[in-house]
Amino acid sequence: MIKYLVKNRQFLPVLTIPLIFSFLGLFFIFEASAVKSFNLYGDSFYYLKLQLLWLVLGIMVMVFFSFFDYHRLYYLAFFLMFLTIFLLILVLIPSFGHHALGARRWLSIGLFNLQPTELAKFSLIVYLSSWFIYKERKRFFSFLILIGFLTFLVILQPDMGTAIIIFLLSISLYYLAGFNFFPLLLLLPAAFFVFLILIKVSPYRMARLTTFLNPTVDPLGVSYHINQIKISLANGYLLGLGFGASRQKYLFLPEAHTDSIFAIIAEELGFFGAVGIILMFLFFSYKIFRIAESAPDRFGRLLAGGIWSFFNWQFFINFGGIVNIIPLTGVPLPFFSYGGSSLIISFALIGVLLNIEKKIKKT
Repeated sequence: MIKYLVKNRQFLPVLTIPLIFSFLGLFFIFEASAVKSFNLYGDSFYYLKLQLLWLVLGIMVMVFFSFFDYHRLYYLAFFLMFLTIFLLILVLIPSFGHHALGARRWLSIGLFNLQPTELAKFSLIVYLSSWFIYKERKRFFSFLILIGFLTFLVILQPDMGTAIIIFLLSISLYYLAGFNFFPLLLLLPAAFFVFLILIKVSPYRMARLTTFLNPTVDPLGVSYHINQIKISLANGYLLGLGFGASRQKYLFLPEAHTDSIFAIIAEELGFFGAVGIILMFLFFSYKIFRIAESAPDRFGRLLAGGIWSFFNWQFFINFGGIVNIIPLTGVPLPFFSYGGSSLIISFALIGVLLNIEKKIKKT
């Protein structure tokens, strides 16, 4: 694979940028979690060592999928979706699902915690891509039932951020498949109404929305998180405080090594460093778009288009929450945020892209 990539240098950013992000992520995960890690486990390197292990596993999964003919995913699509639904139901059962931070989102498997919602994103891309290969297989209501059922299972955990990702990813794939988008537009008012109901019935979600609309409300309570993020961003100025100089990492910023890690990055690297990372991501996104555009068949184009949508929605929703243009949702920043399931699935998708690239050169 390395020899192939070196020979075809135009494909290198698809591999090198995620690796750069991941190794930067290792550094900032250690920076942001060292104090918390020592307080909880007596080991400042606890989270770093776990993330490093997951990174190695993620790279192994990426290599596997880079050699695994992506056409075979067509025949695995139903099994992947069935497994995903089974795990999403299993995680809701108290004797199986691991409860933490007010949610039941993890399955304990030995030393690891599996997050089925991350597998759901991978399965959804594969399943819808295989379903939408033929335009005549346009089953609009079946599509709505499937997406509604998946989002319902995710919301039960509860995980509104991932439910939004699944919904947006599904709509994106439907659009990329070339189907008539008008019926979906008619459903937007209904979707917005359901969204408001879900916020209304959940005090936690209502607090998130209130904080988004007015961050000065209860600065030591519901608005604490976003205000600490703003302090972190403001501390960075243009050039940043320098590597290791973050002040917010000392337990001021909640979830500093997971969902809010970009705030620590901006604090230490400053405005220019943060913009540099965003520009790298945009270049990475462009390269994925080029793969989707050049894929040798419809299935490859839909897979690559789904992967492109996945990374763009993940980055946008995480960035948007950090800079307060949308409410905080708890969506991880791919390759940067701490978390094994997210990292492994992200690299699995990179592996699929690399395999599609190989087929492009052979045609």
